Amino acid sequence: MRVLRLFLGVAASAVLLGACESAPASRSETMVNLATVQSGPQIQAQELEGAIARQPRNASLYARRAAFRLDAGQVDAALQDIDQAIDLDDAPGEFYFTKARGLRAQNRLTATLAAAQEASRRGFSSPELNLLVGETQLASRHYQDAIDQLDRTLQQEPDHAGALFYKGVAYLALADTVQALQFLRASIARDPRQPETLHQLAFLSNAYRLPAEAVVYTRRGLKLAPAYGLLWYDHGRQFELQSQPDSALRCYARAIQLDTTLYRADYRLALAAFKQRQYATAIPHLQRAVRRAPRLPDARQMLAESFESLGRNADALAQYRQLVVENPGNRHWTFKVWKAGEKARQLRADTFYRRRAVEPIAPMPQRFTPSLTN
Repeated sequence: MRVLRLFLGVAASAVLLGACESAPASRSETMVNLATVQSGPQIQAQELEGAIARQPRNASLYARRAAFRLDAGQVDAALQDIDQAIDLDDAPGEFYFTKARGLRAQNRLTATLAAAQEASRRGFSSPELNLLVGETQLASRHYQDAIDQLDRTLQQEPDHAGALFYKGVAYLALADTVQALQFLRASIARDPRQPETLHQLAFLSNAYRLPAEAVVYTRRGLKLAPAYGLLWYDHGRQFELQSQPDSALRCYARAIQLDTTLYRADYRLALAAFKQRQYATAIPHLQRAVRRAPRLPDARQMLAESFESLGRNADALAQYRQLVVENPGNRHWTFKVWKAGEKARQLRADTFYRRRAVEPIAPMPQRFTPSLTN
């Protein structure tokens, strides 16, 4: 599952706004009030370059630009800035929080937790720091640690939609779906415009075969994020559960078009094609699905049988061999390996021994023979 980071975007900017030194009164009329600039974090970061050029030893300016660059998605540049700020002044805990955010954006989980711990040790405390640590523990699959940290966030802000969301995801990972639904519903009630939360609720509703509930969430989600592939998959699944296969397949195809990593949508499309004996159509979907999730139920078997039905015996043999590896001692797959191997060997033998057609021999050119004179 993708990890939601929408709740962390503005935290560091807000923390660092008050950290910069005030401009001298004589120059205040020429300084840009960056807090009021509406041109986005990238432009706000650029506006700081002049100030940094004038005050190259001002750690807070580098830290502030790092926060803006993180909001603009310029992670490497942001980390360079915050490292520069820490080199100049390693006391402020909020600098380490900004560094933790950047490291998390690079998916460096251990380093993120270390930087967050350093921020806390240096006196920085905020719901956003606890949320970041909880989300990172969740990504590390330390679910109880994640829940403990998220509880700290909720003690500070009981209505924090992000903490409620992550706590729901943690309980989902622990297979406690009752509590997962409780926290996800609480999250969407406080922030009804989060597509990821709507996806999780739709996914769970479909899992419990409650398509009437799922469609409420998918419709709301697709209005907010019409290009979100996971919601298109959820929408297709509720159609399938309500015996509307054509609508379901259109949704799965749309999901794959938007996100080629959605192997479950590939699997559903392949399953429908395989049942219709449309093996050539099923194969590319099955190949992508098996590559991402080798243990999908019957996926490799369908891929092998599709290859075999199309006479691609060498490809079928490779899949049957993998089935033997995955199911040691299974006599059915062992027989299939032998059978596909025999077909492949016969094909090679036929190709090797088949006589090539004799091409017509071009007539030899007649050579000019001079006449002999007496």
